[in-house]
Amino acid sequence: MVNSIGINYGQIADNLPSPENVVPLVKSIGVTKVKLYDADPRVLGAFANSGVEFMIGLGNGDLEKMRDPNNAQDWVKQNVQAHLPDTKITCIFVGNEVLTFNDTNLSDNLVPAMQSVHTALVNLGLDKQVTVTTAHSLGILQTSFPPSAGAFREDLVDILSQTLSFHQKTGSPFLINAYPFFAYKGNPKQVPLDFVLFQPNQGVIDPTTNLHYDNMLYAQIDAVYSALASLGYKKLPVHISETGWPSKGDEDEAGATPDNAKKYNGNLIKLMSQNAGTPLRPDSDLNIYVFALFNENMKPGPTSERNYGLFKPDGTPAYALGVTNNNTASGSIGNGVTMPFSPTSSSTGYLSISSATVRAFSRFYC
Repeated sequence: MVNSIGINYGQIADNLPSPENVVPLVKSIGVTKVKLYDADPRVLGAFANSGVEFMIGLGNGDLEKMRDPNNAQDWVKQNVQAHLPDTKITCIFVGNEVLTFNDTNLSDNLVPAMQSVHTALVNLGLDKQVTVTTAHSLGILQTSFPPSAGAFREDLVDILSQTLSFHQKTGSPFLINAYPFFAYKGNPKQVPLDFVLFQPNQGVIDPTTNLHYDNMLYAQIDAVYSALASLGYKKLPVHISETGWPSKGDEDEAGATPDNAKKYNGNLIKLMSQNAGTPLRPDSDLNIYVFALFNENMKPGPTSERNYGLFKPDGTPAYALGVTNNNTASGSIGNGVTMPFSPTSSSTGYLSISSATVRAFSRFYC
């Protein structure tokens, strides 16, 4: 198995370096996979012949338009076909956390838009090299702890079943945005910090499977695997399209410090380099995209939203990552591990799931 870490390249800022200057920065940390929240031609052009793989996005506001197969075909021609093969676009995610907005118009358009984009790829002979998916918040889970009890929200089972059928038929992965930070922020007195930061701790035992968990992210991933299995999709691959830790936050954002961000991302990268899966799926590849490449000064919301970056806009590290391996210099990822970045994540779903996770976790752990 080969684990893979990528990075989310968000651009909600007015002070970021040009895409041409981002290319060497991405390469300097050994990243081989990048996730964009759009299909910015400047970025895709700058990374031509770089060997970096791209996951590009279609925004929530585009879903209704993409239901029309003609619109989808035009979009794929302009934003995918035009850049291949020089830029390695391998995946399109259609919509971000659509199902946790509780907007029926958005959710009704999701699967038809995904189908239209996939059909366009088939028509253009690109479906074998480019997959189609969508990214979900952990807020789609009704139960997330213990991991063996993972279950989707009952009101979302119908629409999720449609998306899961699509994934199975087309061979695309199931994407989840997972942030242990929100669970800790929601109740720092109940959730042990070491458990969410991949630091040494006594961990927890899932009473049903008797599996031991020493970090929250892997528990969250296995809860998703359990939820998928409960609907008959045991073999569907799960990729973590966003995870990260802010280096700065408001007074009420417990844990948002440079030291904790360094521990979370640094320990995650070290863990990924071991090429081991989760307790429930020890032989499954882990594909995780770190959020994010840069601090983004124009993101709305609490201070933390503007401080998830590994780098400041001037290209200097937001904090010392402290990762060393045989292939690359200190601070890089390397070892086939790609760091993902997630710029336009919404907080709504995270907060709802974090409170549920905290309640369940405190009962189980304490």
